[in-house]
Amino acid sequence: MRYMLDTNMISAIVYEPRGKVFQKLQEVGEGNVFTSIIVHGEVWYGVQKRGSEELAQKVANVTKRLHVAPFTMPGDLKYAEVRLALRKGSNIGPNDLWIAAHALALDAVLVTANESEFSRVPGLTIENWLR
Repeated sequence: MRYMLDTNMISAIVYEPRGKVFQKLQEVGEGNVFTSIIVHGEVWYGVQKRGSEELAQKVANVTKRLHVAPFTMPGDLKYAEVRLALRKGSNIGPNDLWIAAHALALDAVLVTANESEFSRVPGLTIENWLR
């Protein structure tokens, strides 16, 4: 099984380097865990917004060990399917739509603490490694 880390999971590793998320990552094997280019962009946006060189170094130390999956086809079709399925009152944030589509396209479990949002996506398997 492959696991795609959401933004909040990468943040958890940055702030608790030996915490629950890191331990679970070790349990499933580093080679089975990756992140999305979309998540990677969100993480680096947060770093730049904070303007902290110390935080930038911590994030770099975490992200350099993770494979960052590029967004490719059929992610675009999955995005269209998810957006269409959620258009009637249960929509999620724009970046989360892309992240969900990416996980579905790569047949990966999305690891996130944002269960209330991602649980609305049909067919998406999620796990929360912070519980």
